[in-house]
Amino acid sequence: MANNPLIADVETLAKEIPDGATIVLPRDHSGSPMTLVRALIRRKARDLKVLSLTSAGLSADLLIGAGCVSEIETPGISLGEFGPAPRFVNAVKKGLIKIKDSTCPAMHARLQAAEKGVPFMPLRGIIGSDLLEVRPDWKVIDNPFGNGDDPIVLLPAAQIDAAILHASMVDDHGNVWIGRRMELKTAAHAARESFVTVERFYEGNMIEDDRYAAGVIPALYIGRIAQAEQGAWPMAFWDKYGRDSEHLQTYAKLARSDDGFEDYLAEHVFGTVAAA
Repeated sequence: MANNPLIADVETLAKEIPDGATIVLPRDHSGSPMTLVRALIRRKARDLKVLSLTSAGLSADLLIGAGCVSEIETPGISLGEFGPAPRFVNAVKKGLIKIKDSTCPAMHARLQAAEKGVPFMPLRGIIGSDLLEVRPDWKVIDNPFGNGDDPIVLLPAAQIDAAILHASMVDDHGNVWIGRRMELKTAAHAARESFVTVERFYEGNMIEDDRYAAGVIPALYIGRIAQAEQGAWPMAFWDKYGRDSEHLQTYAKLARSDDGFEDYLAEHVFGTVAAA
C-alpha cells in the first residue's frame, strides 16, 4: 500500500479539497469523516457548500462553526438527544450561512441523478409542501406519460466536487469497502472525486472476494485515501465502536458560546486531542 498513489495522510486530503468546493457529507451514523473534518478546519478551508446525505450533525456543525461553510443544503441539522446544533443555530441567527431546505428523499434523488449522469430526477412526495415556494430550482410539470392532471416535481442533479467519507478498509488496489452503507456508494458515484479515510488496510483485492465485492466502491471513484483509526470519533462507526456520549455532551455545552467553541477547537482540533 505504501506505493499506491491514492494513499496519503489526512492533511494532504484536506489540502486537495479546494476552497469553494461543493462537498457531500454522510449522516453521522453512516461513516462520519471526523478526522478529515478536523483537518479541513486546521487548513482553514473556506466557502464550502455542503450537501448532507441525509440529515446533518456534528461534522457539519463543526465546519460551520469554524467558518468553513458558506452554504448548506440539508433536511435538518441537530445533535440528536444532545440538542440543537449550536454553531449552526448561531450562524443562522447572525446570517452567516445560506440555507437550502430539502428532504431526505430529495437529497437521495438529486445524488442519484448525478450518479446516473442525467440532468434531473422526478419525485412525487414533495407535492403539497411549502418547500416548492423556497426552492425555485425545483420544477413542477405534468407527468408526460399520465392521463390528465398529474403533477410531478423535477429535481436537478447535484453538482458535487468532492464526497468526504469514512469507511472500514481499503485494499491493495485502492478499492474501498463500505459494507451495506449504499448511500456512501451513491455519494462517491455522484461526486467528481472522493476523499476517504479508512480504519485499516486489506491485503488483496476485495472485488475478487465474494464476502466483500457487493459493498465495494471501486478505486476509479476514489481521489485520495488516508488511514485514520477511530476516524469517525466521537461518533459511532458501524459495529466497530460506539459514540462517545460524554464528549458529545461536552461539545454541546461548550459550543453554545463563541468562547466555548474556540476552547473546544483549541483542545480537540488544533491540540493534541485532535489526533485521538
